[in-house]
Amino acid sequence: MSEDTKTDLPPDHLSVNPKSDKFNVEVLKRGVGIRFKGRQRTDIEEYSISGGWVRVQAGKTLDRKGNPLTLKLTGPVEAWYEDLGDDAPVHKAG
Repeated sequence: MSEDTKTDLPPDHLSVNPKSDKFNVEVLKRGVGIRFKGRQRTDIEEYSISGGWVRVQAGKTLDRKGNPLTLKLTGPVEAWYEDLGDDAPVHKAG
């Protein structure tokens, strides 16, 4: 994989929660598309491509600190930058 292609791939692990150490505002500004188990999803709170999991919000349920309650789902995860258009390179495990 060339150096240019590596920079056009989203990180392996990303979170939309500003309290997380995996939060990256610059990456999120670009827009990251997520495909989980072959289906494009827009409700992902956090993902790990190498770990093969995503976290999604469990309805409107909140934990005792007022944060959204999330569920961890396992399966193949793919990510790409939406600002690169339809032919964007896809980051996936393997």
